[in-house]
Amino acid sequence: MPRPSAQPAASSGTLRFSVLGPLTVHRDDRALPLGPLKQRVVLATLLGAANSPVSVDALTDAVWQEEPPRTARKNLQVYVSALRALLGDDDPDRPRLTHTGAGYVLRVAEDELDLLRFRALVRSAEGERARPAARLLRQALDLWQGPPLGGDLRQSPRLAEEAERLELRRLTAYEGWAEAELELGGAPAVAEALRELVERHPLRERLRSAWMCALSGSGRQAEALAAYDDYRQLLARELGLEPGGAMAARYRTLLAGDDRTGTDAAPRPRPVRPPAALPPDLADFTGHGGELSRLTGLLEDEDAGRVALLSGPAGSGKTTLAVRAAHLLGDRFPDGRICVGLRDADGRARPLSAVLAELGERAGRPGPSGPEAWREWLAEHRVLVVLDDVPDERAVRPLLPCGGRGRVLLTARGQLGGL
Repeated sequence: MPRPSAQPAASSGTLRFSVLGPLTVHRDDRALPLGPLKQRVVLATLLGAANSPVSVDALTDAVWQEEPPRTARKNLQVYVSALRALLGDDDPDRPRLTHTGAGYVLRVAEDELDLLRFRALVRSAEGERARPAARLLRQALDLWQGPPLGGDLRQSPRLAEEAERLELRRLTAYEGWAEAELELGGAPAVAEALRELVERHPLRERLRSAWMCALSGSGRQAEALAAYDDYRQLLARELGLEPGGAMAARYRTLLAGDDRTGTDAAPRPRPVRPPAALPPDLADFTGHGGELSRLTGLLEDEDAGRVALLSGPAGSGKTTLAVRAAHLLGDRFPDGRICVGLRDADGRARPLSAVLAELGERAGRPGPSGPEAWREWLAEHRVLVVLDDVPDERAVRPLLPCGGRGRVLLTARGQLGGL
């Protein structure tokens, strides 16, 4: 059994937690020793869900990649006890790390955790004019100290997925900052800031479009046109796709010699909506009114998660309810709505390659070549994907979004608690 690795620390002083880079905890200016890997995995998992309960099962899944030991629950208690001592959790009226019926909760104020500050700044920038939006997003991006949850923490698949989600949020914030800055005439600064990001994420269309605009606005017309041509060839080679309508419109604007840098220089055409690749809706749909209202509200909520789950026994109406919700939400998902089953006619789990191929066909385009390409596409499109009759977590995990614009609605006979 592991031994607590931290001695009780004085509770005075201001705590600062950081996950937007290496995992660190500071009391005032002093870095605290966070202990062995498994203890740090527990802390990082709790911080990723700060102020919300994390179940024992979720912590177990994060800490042990293989079969957990019989003493896993006791070991977790030891790690939590060590963290309480490390953080000076000695206030009985407002304990920082508590256990509830739903799991462990780490209480953290917004000004104590960089992730919470980042989220708050990004939310504040939404709907603002260009100048305040650029300022708020720049403040959010300046919180980053490197790749999130870097180093050996990513040996935990759960934390590796969380790190990927955080990276996508950072990219989205960079795209918003770039577009706001371009409206203010800051093309040269945007061109330099985005170069490395485009190289690391060559398939992100919004990022590439902003970079093209910045290059053109900096008087580098030939480079802007070359950036589009490189993207078009890469997209065709990797995914068998063509650039989207907004990207193609930007290219035509550049060809015409219009190098205005504002994002409003050329109005973006509304993308052509693909036909809804859904089963027919029931004309006489009845029942489940409360569930339908909650489900559509969840899928419309921009602050909600990217994945929703309908669970229940076979024949309980999960698929009908999911399809009904998808039909009702056509205006909210202009890039399409897709429904694909994850079991074959005999009830067996379908191969991932077959599911990916059908997703591409349902979208009206050649299928992505693998899970990473699929996630890139999903992040770039405001699309609702219904994955029906999920057999288990392993079958669906590679298909889930890590951020971006797409939403996924799962139906399953079980709870899929590990997700």
